Amino acid sequence: MALFTFKLPDIGEGIAQAEIVGWHVKVGDRVEEDQPIADMMTDKATVEMESPVAGTVVRLAGEPGDQVSIGSMLVEIETEGEGAAAAPVPSVETVEASIDAPLPSREGPGVGGEQSELPAVEPEAPASPVPTPNPSLEGRGPDVAAPILASPAVRARARELGVDLALVKPNGDHIRHADLDAYLLYGSGQGYRPAGRVAPRADEQVKVIGMRRRIAENMAASKRHIPHFTYVEEIDVTALEEARAQLNAHRGDRPKLTMLPLLIVAICRTLPDFPMLNARYDDEAGVVTRHGAVHLGMATQTDAGLMVPVIRDAQDRNVWQLATEIRRLADAARSGKATSAELSGSTLTLTSLGALGGIATTPVINRPEVAIIGPNRVIERPMFRGKEIVAAKLMNLSISCDHRVVDGWDAASFVQAVRKLLETPVLLFEG
Repeated sequence: MALFTFKLPDIGEGIAQAEIVGWHVKVGDRVEEDQPIADMMTDKATVEMESPVAGTVVRLAGEPGDQVSIGSMLVEIETEGEGAAAAPVPSVETVEASIDAPLPSREGPGVGGEQSELPAVEPEAPASPVPTPNPSLEGRGPDVAAPILASPAVRARARELGVDLALVKPNGDHIRHADLDAYLLYGSGQGYRPAGRVAPRADEQVKVIGMRRRIAENMAASKRHIPHFTYVEEIDVTALEEARAQLNAHRGDRPKLTMLPLLIVAICRTLPDFPMLNARYDDEAGVVTRHGAVHLGMATQTDAGLMVPVIRDAQDRNVWQLATEIRRLADAARSGKATSAELSGSTLTLTSLGALGGIATTPVINRPEVAIIGPNRVIERPMFRGKEIVAAKLMNLSISCDHRVVDGWDAASFVQAVRKLLETPVLLFEG
């Protein structure tokens, strides 16, 4: 027998250490070559570590939430053979997040929600009754298993409850907490509990690690360092919604237009007159960099947490190209396939709650940017046009700015310029 030491490899340029967000194995487990053993998070993405050898796990570097330096021991594995060995430290050029990689919890400017974190220790799973099998497994041979798509937080909770995720029917392409709740309530043999007789959910302590900790640190730093102010304006988007409906009616095989591509065109056309908004502030060096290109961050809600994929050179794209890129990046983020390059480098962020947009928002700036824009829900209500009362579709547009860089007059003037384009949509397609 030999003791094989697997050291944490170089998983990105400039990365000195990574956080353990979850283990796929525990001491005493038998692992095979290329079997996932741990999920490690850096400032840019989450990486799934795979075992380079087969053997028995005898030692782990720590618990979820602990930091491991590049080149340090991550796992020790007892293998068959003579002499001790150490795993080489390779370089990973492209870092990608996985739907099975732990990007726990979610919440941030424009996207809300919460999700349980991975436990530090995998508890012994109690027996679970067997409901109707997952339909994704039906019709497959006994030796063919369909992949079970679920976030690490859902997997951890299922392990705590002793639930086999293969038995849980997803409402979509992967299993969510709501699907697990439905299974526990209806599908596990416990039966339905009438209203008024539902037992209260037990208190739980959730360790703040991984994406939840990154969000907490970033939001705290943003509020601590940046003097925010928020400006909100009401915009009549009646004509814009009519134009959008006409464009969608003749879109062919192109993606359906939402409000966002049209809003992005308006933002990009307006920014050249307000360069202080498309900027990043290095407060330590005392330097503001005003960017010519618009690399627009799109705050995107995923099961894994809040992610901000970036539309590169948004100013050079038309509405159809923007709609295509928005869909591509959102799908990549939600499936865990967005690369670190696609999740960094934004110069301005747009955050939208969609149909849940509310009356107004006060989004938190994505530091080191100096502004973030938040469209709110479109609602139809009466308004005066001249002396007549008409039905109009109205939307509030919020912008939060860094008052060290952006004056209130500049923010208000920018939003008024965007408003003019949105209320006269023909101007969006000039030039």
